[in-house]
Amino acid sequence: MVFSVNTDKTSAFLLLLTLSFTEATRAEEPVTVSSKTLTSRVANTIAVAAVQACDKRGFKVAAAVVGREGNLLAFLRNPLAGPHTILVSQRKAYTAASLQTSTSQMAARADLSFAPGILLIVGGVPISVGGEFYGGVAVAGADPEVDEVCAQAGVDAVAESLEFAQ
Repeated sequence: MVFSVNTDKTSAFLLLLTLSFTEATRAEEPVTVSSKTLTSRVANTIAVAAVQACDKRGFKVAAAVVGREGNLLAFLRNPLAGPHTILVSQRKAYTAASLQTSTSQMAARADLSFAPGILLIVGGVPISVGGEFYGGVAVAGADPEVDEVCAQAGVDAVAESLEFAQ
């Protein structure tokens, strides 16, 4: 007795078997990614706290808060802060969010200076609390080290609220 195998049917069966196995494997993996986003109230609280921290030190600054994707969520500028502080604070905040680290940690990374929107000047910090990453905040208008301290004051102002929200 001779058995003949139809290779078209066999190939189709193997393909179907492979696809169903792949789909079953995929079903076990999540198909979406979840992230937490700051509310406008929290983003504004960060900006206000950052500007106030610098006001107390005698500096007129601007503060920008961006979400994890780098889009502006909140902005506050002392009316006496220089006009350059608007764009500089936004770009430093974008940099801190994009790189998920403080700009002081990346200031020496000249290789990143050509990346669009990246500004490697001290004064931007990531908003990361309780293992969750939310975005970045930056201050411009004071000495760069003071900018960073004020930006961190903004994060510190909401850290407890963000931790309890989890």
